[in-house]
Amino acid sequence: MGIKILIADDDALIRESLRIIFDMDGDFEVVECVENGLRAVESCKKNEINVALLDVRMPVMNGVQATGEITKATQTKPLILTTFDDDEFIIDAVKNGAKGYLLKNNSPDKIKEAIKMVNSGHTVLQDVVLNKIKNGLSDQNRENKIDKELFTEREIEIIKLISQGLSNKEISEHLFISEGTVKNYITTILSKTGLQHRTQIAIYYLKGNF
Repeated sequence: MGIKILIADDDALIRESLRIIFDMDGDFEVVECVENGLRAVESCKKNEINVALLDVRMPVMNGVQATGEITKATQTKPLILTTFDDDEFIIDAVKNGAKGYLLKNNSPDKIKEAIKMVNSGHTVLQDVVLNKIKNGLSDQNRENKIDKELFTEREIEIIKLISQGLSNKEISEHLFISEGTVKNYITTILSKTGLQHRTQIAIYYLKGNF
């Protein structure tokens, strides 16, 4: 069975173009196409959806807000697919639990690859997006440097591996520990930092806030 995806975009042409691209590939199954964030949230609650493709600027509820609601209420992994690489959107989307942030000017193959990676537990941040974060274009959190001495050597190892985009399964194989143990470490790291998502751990590390 293919990866079950939702497409949320207020541009009907983009919605239908994406649907056609995915319908031609047996690795994907488009469950629903919707035109705003609220309908995206409702669809994710009602249907079994693996990855939700969300535009940022949509009526009723935008993609960043929808990301937060979907993350809180479902197991669906939100992936922002947009024309906007504004720093404000990137930071807020990641804070709300986005598993990736990709620009629409990517090729269909690149978008498909990103969906597969997000579905497998990876975080996907396009280079142009990652550079914005690493260059610290947003001053948020800059003053909130986290004391490295709070963490054990193993926790630091896991933080570094998360920042390299490894999934929990890959981290467990790399460190020869169980996936459950990795999850426990991540829970502890989140607790110590006050962060909410593993993606935020990666961004904090890449920005030098550890």
